[in-house]
Amino acid sequence: MATVTRTTHHGGCPHDCPDTCSMVFEVENGRLVGVRGNPHHPLTRGGLCVKLKDYEKRHYHPDRLLHPLKRSGPKGSKQFTRISWDAALDEITTRWKSIIASHGPQAIAPYSYLGHQGLVHGLNGGDSFFNRMGATVTERTFCGEGSATAWLMTFGPSGGMDPESFKHSKYIIIWACNSVSTNLHHWHIVKDAQKAGAKVVVIDAYRSRTAKEADWHLAPKPGTDGALAMALIHTLIAENLLDHDYIERYTAGYAELAARAQARTPEWAAEITGIPAADIRRLAREYATTRPAAIRIGVALERHHGGGQTIRAVCCLPGLVGAWREVGGGVMQMPVWEHPYRFDVICRPDWIPPGTRAINNLQIGRHLTNEIPMEPPILSMMCWNSNPVTQAPECDKIVRGLMREDLFLVVADHFLSDTASYADIVLPAAMGAEMEDIILSWGHNYLTYNAKCVEPPGEALSNYEIFRRLAARMGYTEPQFRWSDSECLEHYVDWASPACAGISLATLREHGYAHLSIGGADDRAPHRTGNFPTPSGKCEFKSSIAKHGNFVAGPFRQMYEHMQGGEPLDELPDYVPCRESPATNPTLAAKYPLNIVSPKSHGFLNSCYANIENKIKGQGEQFVLLHPQDAAARAIEQGVTVRVFNDRGAFEGVAEITEDVNPGVVVATLGYWRQLNRGTVNVVSSAEFVNMGHAPSFSDNLVQVARV
Repeated sequence: MATVTRTTHHGGCPHDCPDTCSMVFEVENGRLVGVRGNPHHPLTRGGLCVKLKDYEKRHYHPDRLLHPLKRSGPKGSKQFTRISWDAALDEITTRWKSIIASHGPQAIAPYSYLGHQGLVHGLNGGDSFFNRMGATVTERTFCGEGSATAWLMTFGPSGGMDPESFKHSKYIIIWACNSVSTNLHHWHIVKDAQKAGAKVVVIDAYRSRTAKEADWHLAPKPGTDGALAMALIHTLIAENLLDHDYIERYTAGYAELAARAQARTPEWAAEITGIPAADIRRLAREYATTRPAAIRIGVALERHHGGGQTIRAVCCLPGLVGAWREVGGGVMQMPVWEHPYRFDVICRPDWIPPGTRAINNLQIGRHLTNEIPMEPPILSMMCWNSNPVTQAPECDKIVRGLMREDLFLVVADHFLSDTASYADIVLPAAMGAEMEDIILSWGHNYLTYNAKCVEPPGEALSNYEIFRRLAARMGYTEPQFRWSDSECLEHYVDWASPACAGISLATLREHGYAHLSIGGADDRAPHRTGNFPTPSGKCEFKSSIAKHGNFVAGPFRQMYEHMQGGEPLDELPDYVPCRESPATNPTLAAKYPLNIVSPKSHGFLNSCYANIENKIKGQGEQFVLLHPQDAAARAIEQGVTVRVFNDRGAFEGVAEITEDVNPGVVVATLGYWRQLNRGTVNVVSSAEFVNMGHAPSFSDNLVQVARV
């Protein structure tokens, strides 16, 4: 009888989620056989979400890519021939050298996002390679950069509240975040606080899973949260629900903010948001008089034209009432600001040649189709950790661009995704348990270690190993391209930072995780006495950095802000209306009268898992939530197939008639694969930026719905 050897290893969930769960890998005779949450981790608590609970099955899925492939049929036909790694790397580097010789390196563009959140193999893992090449720089502003810009303008690079300190909160506002589906482990802490007597208020445009578990749900019309926030500011001031001592000592610009908010009455906001003025006053009074009071901002709050200004207005609230004074009071956005990651080393922005152009990943369809003319045009693109054909807006336009015969597309992926289907060369990439890394955390204050505990199946390689081999083929001799994964981790974290006191790579390998030394659940009140890392040292109601223009600021921006320009931003927060709504664009609304909201799916992680049978079964087929009033007006019954469309494109889904949405609003979740469905939701999404941080306007789109 064969000997069975079973071992356990520390893991970190690599997916684009704020939870960044600490996991335990179970390995038997060199094969991953189980994955569970780390029971000792204070946030993970031994549990995983429905996406990750059988993660080992994804590693050995029968459709997984195991060998390099070369296109042998028309683009998009999924006709490929197996080739060797040498042949694949030779083909790629020969084509790239030819493009560089004839058009320069900026004719080549990288495209990546957070399909993997590792410091080594994740979003920025190829940046040093492409910056050394001199390729076009790609901004990645899918989520958080509008929010991050607003946050910096108000607070500076502060981590804000520790998510674990919400257990001390007595009043909790979850604003534009479906925590049950997208931040589950923080939701457990919120539920603990709720059981201990805290009131939980959810502000969201529809009745999400999280809203259904709240004590009170407010549903403003999509994109009108800024009016609600400004009316709350007005009410706090008008009713003197203020901490005058905190305002005087630790904030800047109160007089100007008060003047701006004077006309932003609850009655004014009620007309815009659809929320009764009495409810707005009640919310302001409860928030100001129940301590400690906490706000959790979701990235969805930025996803309309006025999103940045909306978040600035929300961020003013804790300073007005002095909520920062207590543990469990304040606001949480992305605690990543105080994490000691060395993006200057990871990305090497110092290698970018002066004058290199920057394009944006949200507008890749416009760039590939020359709607935004460029010289030289993009003649080659490499995509890893991302699936823009379903995840980026205006995806019909992206497909047209990828169909260009003069575009040489390289994709590294786990499966033949919608984007990989159009590739000239497909490279098989390693998965989580097959590579060493530290997983970036943007929702808590732990460093999370991931061990390599099994070998990749077939010929799959880790992302950074692919870039090591490409660098050698391109003749790049910098030592960074010869670092092992372990050496990368030694360089990619500032281990000498005060935040890493008592933490080393060795301790991470031993324990799997470590909380940063910046205070925690029971003692972190970072702005009890001000200490905001802004130019003034105060919470800036009136921003002192707005004059620098429409810069893009975010934890993943690689410090490319010097490339940005534009008109100065408004120094004060305010309500900025949507581009597409019946109130702001009645001509467009005559054709497309419904606002569509496209939140993340409960059963998928962006487009990950949306090709796996049991995950599709759990999530259900693409649905479209419609209010009974809107359904009746279109002769649509429960369960029939409907077409959702505008001038940008169309997709189909199954009608679900429900009062979870208000009249005039439809909801269809993100993540479904195009090749398995009749279009996907981002077909109808605009690639226009919001008013701050080049953030996306996924919730600022008008559509019509018709029965098929």
